[in-house]
Amino acid sequence: MNSMSSCGFLNMATIGEFDPLNATIPATKVEITVSCRNLLDRDTFSKSDPICVLYTQGIGNKEWREFGRTEVIDNTLNPDFVRKFILDYFFEERQNLKFDLYDVDSKSTNLSKHDFLGQACCTLGEVVGSLGGRMEKSLGGIPGKKCGTIIVKAEELSNCRESVMMQFCGNKLDKKDFFGKSDPFLVFYRSNEDGTTIKVEVYDWDRDGSHDFIGEFSTSYRELSRGQSQFNVYEVINPKKKGKKKKYLNSGTVTLLSFLVDTEVTFLDYIKGGTQINFTVAIDFTASNGNPAQPTSLHYMNPYQLNTYAMALKAVGEIIQDYDSDKMFPALGFGAKLPPDGRISHEFALNGNPQNPYCNGIDGVMEAYYQSLKSVQLYGPTNFSPVINHVARYAASVKDGSQYFILLIITDGVISDMAQTKESIVNAASLPMSIIIVGVGPAEFDAMIELDGDEVRISSRGRYAERDIVQFVPFRDYIDRTGNHILSMARLAKDVLAEIPDQFLSYMRTRGIKPSPAPPPYTPPGHPLQTQI
Repeated sequence: MNSMSSCGFLNMATIGEFDPLNATIPATKVEITVSCRNLLDRDTFSKSDPICVLYTQGIGNKEWREFGRTEVIDNTLNPDFVRKFILDYFFEERQNLKFDLYDVDSKSTNLSKHDFLGQACCTLGEVVGSLGGRMEKSLGGIPGKKCGTIIVKAEELSNCRESVMMQFCGNKLDKKDFFGKSDPFLVFYRSNEDGTTIKVEVYDWDRDGSHDFIGEFSTSYRELSRGQSQFNVYEVINPKKKGKKKKYLNSGTVTLLSFLVDTEVTFLDYIKGGTQINFTVAIDFTASNGNPAQPTSLHYMNPYQLNTYAMALKAVGEIIQDYDSDKMFPALGFGAKLPPDGRISHEFALNGNPQNPYCNGIDGVMEAYYQSLKSVQLYGPTNFSPVINHVARYAASVKDGSQYFILLIITDGVISDMAQTKESIVNAASLPMSIIIVGVGPAEFDAMIELDGDEVRISSRGRYAERDIVQFVPFRDYIDRTGNHILSMARLAKDVLAEIPDQFLSYMRTRGIKPSPAPPPYTPPGHPLQTQI
């Protein structure tokens, strides 16, 4: 029988568990460690014996539920708790946390039997968004008393981040084709739950799918990890042939040529390494929105509740602001006539200061938005490209991975400069930026769906966007019929932000940008002895 020699590649055999049921939820697990400094002393003859209790809230639900408790540490006002809390982390959700501290006076599990030492509230985003994943906050909750500080540290738990690239070559594999040589390929099976034994089958590929079995061999991850060596030359055995022929040796050999382990990096690795997310808001001030003095207007200034523009802005902004260390956000408007001379602008500062369009926090943006509604005249046309180009100019100046830009456009969806906007998006797709478009009002949003580019990748004059950077959602899909605005806004934020980590990673990976190392961990002075109850 003729034999042949061939070389084949096996791409990216990922080592680690794959659970198809949970594959749709790429929840990252984060481990939370708590320390405190200068706690109140509630014991007469010794120092307090503190315990920390963590509470969380359900999505769109304000009710606090106890999540877990640390151990009790005896006789200290500066505890470094050992027991950790493990939480699922979602970039796109606002995950509120509350830490309560108590001085334990007895064996009772009932917290009302112990002395309250103080409380701190934050979001999980605030903790992971802090430098090095370490957040320090003052404890409060006891009027007139300084309750000390809490230090909360977040560490991402990786299930398995290693992927392996292996290259094999085959030698003298049995010829299965009547004419020409075989076209061999390898199929890998993990035969034990713990992945110790790996079985590899060798086939000759046939166009009609009836691939011919050449033979098989077994190995293990440990053996393969030795790389190229005499141990990693495998005889390919066909059991049927072996049973029939006395003189059968093998059906050829397969040799491992290289074994490369690559560690996959995550969104949180970059955040921990100090990458800043810069958030810019652009609001549609065109006449199609209706007169802000009328209740039918999308910009209606209702003294009793937020209009749709304000609701969308708050829902998305409150989550993103956790990742922006200075909490200063440029806020722009487009499509209005500005005082004093009535010139039309498609890129004006909501706070009236073109040199410094920054607003302090989401509350500052809201305030500037309301002030603008009182001073500008809604007009037109609806041009998106100026605000996209505005953010793109900043993004183009920092391509080293230290900053990433997110532009939130809130609009009634009637667009006048579609060709220019497509051109702007195609250009922006090669920059560290993403665009979120929230469509408010009853219009047909066909143009916005086209910009989203999920169905057909957006292009301009024959050039296609390098990556998908636009996420569009219609606000009306999130109006909760029961009037639960908290829940509907949480859902809105979840859907518009869910794609951001992947868009962010696709930019970093294609540019070969690795996360900066996190700053060295903080080591507290002196560890007191721990006791469990």
